[in-house]
Amino acid sequence: MKLNLGCGSDILAGWVNVDLHPGAGVDRIVDLERVPWPWGDSSAEEVRLKHVLEHLGRNSETFLSVIKELWRVCANGAKVAITVPHPRHDAFLTDPTHVRPILEGTLRLFDQGANFEDRKRGFSNTPLGLITGVDFRLESVEHTVEKDWLERFQRGEISHAELNHAARHYNNVISETDFLWRTVKPAGGV
Repeated sequence: MKLNLGCGSDILAGWVNVDLHPGAGVDRIVDLERVPWPWGDSSAEEVRLKHVLEHLGRNSETFLSVIKELWRVCANGAKVAITVPHPRHDAFLTDPTHVRPILEGTLRLFDQGANFEDRKRGFSNTPLGLITGVDFRLESVEHTVEKDWLERFQRGEISHAELNHAARHYNNVISETDFLWRTVKPAGGV
């Protein structure tokens, strides 16, 4: 099964299109913050969360329950594609329904292998994979650079290092980020 969670009007053929609100093409009405979700353990081979995760879990307990439920319904090796607005972009900052920034570091906290490595190195990162019992590997991260910054880079006006510096320090450089998580079951596996 393929789950298009929080689909809104972005309906995908061959997927179970899920949203909080009814609409044309929505297959299931589900509040993703209420667990358990109506799917069995390890029943999803692919999940899509496009501009959804930043809306979930105003408090940490709710957010962690969403992540645990996502892991529960995913089969071993399931792909979880996540697209979120960058937290230093106006698209994130101006929407009062955006309750949580999602960054690469956030998603790496749910990787048990990384949790063990961080412990060995003496890092103080919260080992959320170990705490929650979930395990996701972050396979890729792709940023969408705002057009004016991208054009400056392409014209050679700024270097790659300068673009990276701007992305870390200024608003409205990166508009959104695409992440690909891969589910690992049993947790702690390779």
